[in-house]
Amino acid sequence: MLSEIGQNIRVAAALVVDDEGCPLLVRRNGTKWFMQADGRIEPRQDPLLTLRRELYEEIGVTFGSGDVHYPGRFDAPAANEAGRTVEAELFRFLLTEAPIPAAEIEEAIWVRPDAAERRPLAPLIRDHVLRFARVMSYVRLYKWRIFLARRRIC
Repeated sequence: MLSEIGQNIRVAAALVVDDEGCPLLVRRNGTKWFMQADGRIEPRQDPLLTLRRELYEEIGVTFGSGDVHYPGRFDAPAANEAGRTVEAELFRFLLTEAPIPAAEIEEAIWVRPDAAERRPLAPLIRDHVLRFARVMSYVRLYKWRIFLARRRIC
């Protein structure tokens, strides 16, 4: 049974970033923890289909399969269910539209990766997702600097 203490919670999670590399954080109704948008994976359901369904229900967002990158699978203690672990299939994609909180989402905010830790964060986003977002921001900045350097040479 899913509600048993100690049983893992399988989710499809989204590292949604804007065009400046800032991740989207959401907060569910009645909780204090900010986290990435996600949804529980039903038995035998594809994680990407789960994510597509949940993002549409929770923040009114759709995305194409070609826009998604799969950084991997990450585990962390569950923020709202003591004694349980979240197993997340993490997907990353760029969002150019404004999210609209719906369903159980009370708040959705864009935050710079280096400023996110000023908020109460769920363990998965604090320990894994934001680290990945920071790395991607550094990679983006590095590529931009190379681009600018090449323009000066030519």
